[in-house]
Amino acid sequence: MQHLKIFIELTRLNKPIGFMLLFWPCSWGLTYAYSLNKNTELYIFYLILFFLGSVLMRSAGCIVNDLVDKDFDKKVNRTKNRPIASKKISTNRSLMYIIILCLLAFIILIQFNDLTILLGMGSMIPAFLYPYMKRITYWPQLFLGFTFNWGIVMAWTAYNGYISYEIILLYISAIFWTLGYDTIYGVQDMYDDEIIGLKSTAIKFKKNIKKFVTMAYFITLLSIFLLFKNTIGLNIFTIFLSFFAISLIYQIINFKINNPKSCLQMFKFNNFSGSILFFALLSINL
Repeated sequence: MQHLKIFIELTRLNKPIGFMLLFWPCSWGLTYAYSLNKNTELYIFYLILFFLGSVLMRSAGCIVNDLVDKDFDKKVNRTKNRPIASKKISTNRSLMYIIILCLLAFIILIQFNDLTILLGMGSMIPAFLYPYMKRITYWPQLFLGFTFNWGIVMAWTAYNGYISYEIILLYISAIFWTLGYDTIYGVQDMYDDEIIGLKSTAIKFKKNIKKFVTMAYFITLLSIFLLFKNTIGLNIFTIFLSFFAISLIYQIINFKINNPKSCLQMFKFNNFSGSILFFALLSINL
């Protein structure tokens, strides 16, 4: 029972916001593909597979991140009690969990076509390189955006078997969504990170964080508008899309640089934002 508790804590399964933020972009890409080529059984089956894949890969990513950052995590109040940093679990056991989770994720990946399998395998390298980015660049959040939203493209190719400029535009919108919300998240550790020498967009733009997040979210909305400009009108899609925009504005207004709790709340609010855009895309099929 104690091992299970540590495993859940290690993989953050008790904090579903992580794998949901990985899943929502997958659901966007898949739902957009479905709106152009309706196959309900395949859509639902793939939606389940991408959800399971998101949980597995996010769990593996958390362990990799904690292994890489174990010496830094000890020095940050928010992370010092994580299982690896606090030595509740050994490195060898952690590596064993990573292998098992990745093998399970691979079983899911091979259910798709060859192009999607290739894209999925290719995404592994940047995904596991991400923890190192905060050591070498002030833009780890942008790197996370590229890797965390790759599921959009994979979902599209799984369903359609090719890559289009439309899905790349949706991918770009998600990259800047991640850039915005992860900058908000990074504000929590900004002062600790500066002391121990880690980098982030929160640190780089600490004098203009709200302006930076506003810019990121604006590009998200602009990209979506350009993609769906012919769909916007007096319809359910536009109502949902308006709520999505309002949810981003709400975050910008309510996160406070000197209040880490507000930053965590607004970061978690993106689970709602992601679900709203999913329902917006789903409404195109109504």
